[in-house]
Amino acid sequence: MEWKGRRQSDNIEDRRGQSSGRGLGRSPFGRSGIQIPMGGRRGGGLSFGTIIFLVIIYFVLKAMGIDMLQVLGEGNVGGAGSGYEQSIGQRPAGQSSDDTTAFVRTVLAETETTWNAIFSASGEQYREPTLVLFSGGTVSACGQASSATGPFYCPADSKVYLDTQFFDQLEQQFDAAGDFAQAYVIAHEVGHHVQNLTGVLPEFNRQRRSMGEREANQMSVRVELQADCYAGIWAKSADKEGILSDGDLEEALNAAQQIGDDTLQKRSQGYVVPDAFNHGTSAQRMKWFKRGYDSGNVGACDTFSGAI
Repeated sequence: MEWKGRRQSDNIEDRRGQSSGRGLGRSPFGRSGIQIPMGGRRGGGLSFGTIIFLVIIYFVLKAMGIDMLQVLGEGNVGGAGSGYEQSIGQRPAGQSSDDTTAFVRTVLAETETTWNAIFSASGEQYREPTLVLFSGGTVSACGQASSATGPFYCPADSKVYLDTQFFDQLEQQFDAAGDFAQAYVIAHEVGHHVQNLTGVLPEFNRQRRSMGEREANQMSVRVELQADCYAGIWAKSADKEGILSDGDLEEALNAAQQIGDDTLQKRSQGYVVPDAFNHGTSAQRMKWFKRGYDSGNVGACDTFSGAI
């Protein structure tokens, strides 16, 4: 994928290195730590016995390699600038310059170009989403986000959430290597943003309240396959811009295959439960991505009419 040197989006919020609010950076002597007895004389002072106890605790911890004077001197336990956060490094929002960030910025910018043009051609204005980079965990308007959830789009704040370590997981765990496979993931989540703007996601969420689990899963599959089709439309646009290299389309199709519900279920549990599908089979995901790519037309992405 020929992405270097192209425009990069400013719609990035870099939260990597920040506390997720789940205890990162907190003192090791928190809720489940050592409880120091604080009883004694009136007025809140420490008793002689308590002072002796604290001295003993201090030397015991020091013998274990823990210097409490240094720990207490750091201050702001659980807040910004705590030891954990410093150890992984903080990046001010929007100022990270590593290759991964540059890649994500570039892909997001290309999706902006694609969807701005499509919306403009229909007389509409495209409201660009924000992409949040995080590490480990963060908080979204849709709830807690973690590495375990994988990339997702939150319609409540119009943001895509991405822990870039997922790219390593995509290659190592799902056998979906390549930068265009990674770009497909971003374009798919942006596809959900398009669905939010066009009313598809709000309507799905409204209907889902009255659906059983099986029916909701079936509708979810159609929503996800449309996002795959929209990712294919972006891929077609990127190809016209001369961004694609030999093998890029195959990378995206392989990624779609590797993260199909049937393939994931076979890999994790050895058998398939179709009623539990909520993203689509490998064949369906490849089919709809390819349909978007071949047509380059939003009208070809109607996954809600007829068979899928």
